Order: sequence, then C-alpha cells, then structure tokens
Amino acid sequence: MGACASCGAENRDGARFCDSCGAVLTEAERPREQRKTVTVLFCDVIGSTARAEQLDPEATRTTMARYFETARAAIERHGGTVEKFIGDAVMAVFGVPQVHEDDALRAVRAALDLRDAVEIEVRIGVNTGQVVTGQGDTLVTGDPVNVAARLEQAAGIGEVLLGVDTYRLVRDAVDVELLPPLEAKGKSEPLTAYRLVAVTGEEAHVRRFDAPLVGRDRETQLLAGAWARVLSERACALFTILGAAGVGKSRLAQEFLAGVDATVVGTRCLSYGEGITYWPAVEIVKQLLGAEPPDDPGLAALLGHGQAATDEIAFGVRKLLEARAAERPLVVLLDDLH
Repeated sequence: MGACASCGAENRDGARFCDSCGAVLTEAERPREQRKTVTVLFCDVIGSTARAEQLDPEATRTTMARYFETARAAIERHGGTVEKFIGDAVMAVFGVPQVHEDDALRAVRAALDLRDAVEIEVRIGVNTGQVVTGQGDTLVTGDPVNVAARLEQAAGIGEVLLGVDTYRLVRDAVDVELLPPLEAKGKSEPLTAYRLVAVTGEEAHVRRFDAPLVGRDRETQLLAGAWARVLSERACALFTILGAAGVGKSRLAQEFLAGVDATVVGTRCLSYGEGITYWPAVEIVKQLLGAEPPDDPGLAALLGHGQAATDEIAFGVRKLLEARAAERPLVVLLDDLH
C-alpha cells in the first residue's frame, strides 16, 4: 500500500487517488544509490535457543520484545537507525539517512548503552567503512556490514568489538584492548579488532592546542582572579564562557585548566543528549567515582541502579562534589553546554 503525501493515509496498491482526501497519489521516487561512509552495529543474543527451551513461548516472546524495544531505544537515542531485526540480531546504521561528524562515537556509545540496558546476555560488533545506500528496502550494503557481523560473532559474552576504522575514529575517546588477529568466515585476511573497555567521556578527536593563545589576556586574568578568590574563601563559583562558535571558548578553558592545581573532571555535552537523562551529571559522577560503587541511593539511581526522586539525585551529586572538594580543589568543566 502507498501512503498519501497530503494526509498520510494508507491506500490500496494501484490506487491513483487517496481514498481519504482525494489527493493525487504519486509513486515515491526511488532513492538514488550513493556511496557513503557509515558505522554499522550488529548485536545478537547469546544462548537464545537454550533460553527458549526453558521458558514458555509467551515468556520468550515477552523477553525478546523487551530486548528489541530496548535496543531500538538505545540506538535511536544516539542518532542511529535500525536497519533490520534478523532473528535475535539487531543491525543498525549510523550515518544514514542523517550524517553526523561523530557517527562512529555515537555507535560505540549506543553499543555500551544497549549492552548495559538489556536483561539478557548479548555480544556486539561495530565497524566503519564505505557502503552503497539507497538499494530498495535495504539501507546499506557492502563489506563493512559483513565485517561488523563477523566482529559480533567473534565477541564473547557482553563484549563489544570494534573494527580498525571505527577505532581510528574514536581512539581518543575510548579505552580498548587489541585482540589477536581474528579468522573470519569469508575473509581472506584475518581481521584486526579491539575489545571496548570503556568510553572515557572525551571527544572522538582530541582538539590540539599547539599554537599560543593570543588576544585573551583580559579573560585569562579574570579567570585567574576568580580562581584565587575561590581558593582563599573556600567557596564555590560559576564561570560561564559565552561566544560564537569557533572564537576559542574551549581553548580559553583549557588554558585556564592547565594553570590550576586541582582535580579536574569534565565532559562535552552531546548534540543528541537531550534524550539521555542527566547525561553530563552521569559522566561527571563516573569520573569522580571511578571503580568505586556508589553508596548513595541518589547516585545509584543516576547511574541506572534503582530509582530515586529528582531531589534525591541532585542531593547525591552535591554531596559527592562537596566530598571531593574537601579533599582537594575541584574544577568541573561542561563544554558545549546547550
């Protein structure tokens, strides 16, 4: 059936006019084939056959429906598109139809969120490369898709494996372990793969500040003076750096941080973070806690363990910041706040 461009109603095949509003129905233009660089994510469930034998059909269907729903939400929250569900596997694409400069990092973050959100054991492969788009109902085709699938098949329980091109794009933002070369079905050469350990919260590409800072003496002095007052008064202060894109806000902040003797934590707000509750706070808390488990119920809820009221979460974050600041001066940087 075809959808009417005027009212959105579905119509029978072959109809020339909309049954609902009478508008002329035009055949949708076939999308042109294009070559694009995208990042492909494959996720599959481990042990689904054994699980199906242990559960009744209704319980199995409910479990899998919840898995697919959770996977789709994690992928779309980071700007990806679900290409298809293949049995128990999910294939998603980042970079089609909309391209972002950080599609590879979005896919990596989505992979971690998906793995941590589902209640069953999964394995994930992420790969980047040139594909052909616009072929009928298939979003993308090409060798990068096959490699992503092979990486997923080689991953262990709960593992996320990255292809070499994906790693090159996100290397400044992740901690990984290089794996021995992987023999993959259908590939003449072994695959290079990296096991994802963590996303550090930094940008995919670290900004380089090799040239000296010029023309910001006044701003630098203002920040230095305010920081001196914070230390002498043992008080908290908010510094806000405003300006048009590209004028050097991040550079000024980095110059300031380079001159302070303090614990520094920070994150760069995501352009797609509006769908991720408390995203900057989550990143800051993770950096402050490290491997230490949260003992505050508000912080536990913030990190996805249990539930708590908004006030309780805010109070938990405040207590953590105050505790760390009591040990040593603390600077929290939120870049690209919007």
